[in-house]
Amino acid sequence: MATQTAYSTKAPSRAELDALPGATVVEFGTDWCGYCQGAQASIAKAFEPHAAIRHLKIEDGPGRLLGRSFKVKLWPTLIFLRDGMEVARVVRPTGATDITPAFTSL
Repeated sequence: MATQTAYSTKAPSRAELDALPGATVVEFGTDWCGYCQGAQASIAKAFEPHAAIRHLKIEDGPGRLLGRSFKVKLWPTLIFLRDGMEVARVVRPTGATDITPAFTSL
C-alpha cells in the first residue's frame, strides 16, 4: 500500500484497530511537527521493501483518544500491530535503520 502524505484527522476506533487482521503499522504525529516532517524520508525508505503492509498515518494531539490508548507521548511514533496486537514500537526514528528491525516482529 502506498504511504499517505498527510496525517489523517479521521482515526479508526481502538476496537477497529484491534480487529484488523494481519500486519499494520500505525504512525502517530501531525503535519506541522518538525520531527514528523524530518522522519518522513526515513519512514518511506523503511517501508520500500514492505509496501504491502498496511500503513495508517493518524493525527495525534489533545483530545485524540486513539493515541492516548497507545500511550503515545512523542511524535512520530510507529506502532507495529499483528492481528491487532502491538508487537513493536519505534519512537522518533532518525533513520530507516531505526525502523527496519521492527518489521521482523510482523
